[in-house]
Amino acid sequence: MALPVAAAADKRDAGRTVPGTPLADAGWAGAEPRGAPNASMFMFFDTLHGLMRVLVISVLAYAWLVFVLRLSGKRSLAKLNAFDLVVTVALGSTLATVLLTKDVAFAEGALAFCMLALLQWIVAQLSIRSSWFSDLVRSRPRLLVEDGDFRDAAMRDERVTRAEVEASIRKSGIGRIEDVGAVVLESDGSMSVLERSDSAYTVLRSVVR
Repeated sequence: MALPVAAAADKRDAGRTVPGTPLADAGWAGAEPRGAPNASMFMFFDTLHGLMRVLVISVLAYAWLVFVLRLSGKRSLAKLNAFDLVVTVALGSTLATVLLTKDVAFAEGALAFCMLALLQWIVAQLSIRSSWFSDLVRSRPRLLVEDGDFRDAAMRDERVTRAEVEASIRKSGIGRIEDVGAVVLESDGSMSVLERSDSAYTVLRSVVR
């Protein structure tokens, strides 16, 4: 039995879409328009403009950071006190933010680099001129081992174990605790090991016992 003319026309037009009609409205919710990028591409990048931005900003931000560090001097990366460590970490974090965050312009990141270097310079100058300020931002070294004997009270205060002290002694090339003259926990958290000597040490004057 032949289909009516109207029913046959409806069947022919079922798979067609009206120009300007969204695919979802035409019954093709799962389809993608021709020429559209594959969704899997967005796993690697959003747009070519974003890739070009990272490429250009990486060169500019790195060059500016090197310039700021060269201008501010070696002290900027010395990590001689807690504030030096904070500045070093903040510089790396700022660089990553400038590179990957579209909302942060290069000029803002460049200003952040300058401000961190300036603050570090101000803190260093104040530490030189004021012993009170120096003690505020810089912890004093602590003597953990003296003439082969562990100073347990100092180790408890600094939350350091014997195993950690012994590891630093081994790294210095000394195999016997009796051959150790002193182990000092420095301000940056590292340990300095001095071999036993018959003469008195002159580098322990600023060390807290």
